[in-house]
Amino acid sequence: MDLSFLTHTTHTWWGALIIIVIAGHFTIMCTSLYLHRSLTHQSVTFSPIAAFPMRVWLWLFTGMSAKQWVAVHRKHHAFVDTEQDPHSPVIHGWAAILFGGVMYYRKAYADSETVAKYAKGWKDDFFEKYIFVPLKYGGPVILYFIVAQIFGYVPALFVWAGLVLWVPFWAAGVVNGLGHTIGYRNFKVEDASTNIVPLGILLSGEELHNNHHKSPSSAKFSVKWYEFDMGWFYITILKFLHLAKLRAV
Repeated sequence: MDLSFLTHTTHTWWGALIIIVIAGHFTIMCTSLYLHRSLTHQSVTFSPIAAFPMRVWLWLFTGMSAKQWVAVHRKHHAFVDTEQDPHSPVIHGWAAILFGGVMYYRKAYADSETVAKYAKGWKDDFFEKYIFVPLKYGGPVILYFIVAQIFGYVPALFVWAGLVLWVPFWAAGVVNGLGHTIGYRNFKVEDASTNIVPLGILLSGEELHNNHHKSPSSAKFSVKWYEFDMGWFYITILKFLHLAKLRAV
């Protein structure tokens, strides 16, 4: 594969950072749209033309099991900010979730009863059963070799780490930790959820966490005129292209 056109950009630290940020944005977008809004809360469904690339992207960049992610997040909503919440900063402290949120996820999905109960109705298709789950670590390994073709095998280790750690920190850490600790609230709900910032761009709208906890089944996270939900922006485009169908707004 001739990737020489990337040589100048990728042989600089800022070039690598740009790639990490752009790829990280798309990883968060796939997590928000596919895992969160579609699979977990079923507020939007995507055509296979849109859904399958998101599944492959998440497999490459995270190796996460969709079934496990869905189960843990549904349990979070069922017991938000209580002792049974898998990752509440109210219970465990914001620093523990911010810097170690992924460990709380792993502990939660290691419980087979949690997965069975909160992923009820889940049906594994061919790709989930024979590729994405049994070869969950295969995706990140393939990603490393792709990155190595661009940066070289040693520098690729650092770039690869930045790519695969994007979701564990920003989604499992920032959203679950700071999203129940700092920010503002539009709604008084029975938990500590907050909107971190009104412009949900970096985390594809997941910054508007209080809004989401008020209406978990809504595909749109922004409610005020000054709030912007990047995820909703993407959904609007996909809907226009007939690749997304709303169940709830």
